[in-house]
Amino acid sequence: MIIKPEISWGDFEKIDIRCGTIISVNDFEKARNPSYQIEIDFGSLGIKKSSAQITTLYQKEDLIGKQILAVVNFPKKQIANFFSECLVLGVYGEDKSDVTLLAPSLPVKNGMQVG
Repeated sequence: MIIKPEISWGDFEKIDIRCGTIISVNDFEKARNPSYQIEIDFGSLGIKKSSAQITTLYQKEDLIGKQILAVVNFPKKQIANFFSECLVLGVYGEDKSDVTLLAPSLPVKNGMQVG
């Protein structure tokens, strides 16, 4: 296991991690690796799109209504013909294709910030 270099508290404070609820999921056929295109409701921050390689452990219909955590202050990233607006957070399994989504243990308001 590789441990990343120590960062300052100021570095951590720059990361904006928010809770949102997945409202739509579609197959991302043009992605190199199996992925979904998802739309996430972040409350007052609005709806953001993301590409997520989570097809191994999650079926589309099971993701609708699921709360997740995502970094919302990265610049947009173009993946094939799609612009990802946030980074959904997850934990890699032994095989990097097995990603378990990070989520609050209890329901929270969309847009609430991790701190």
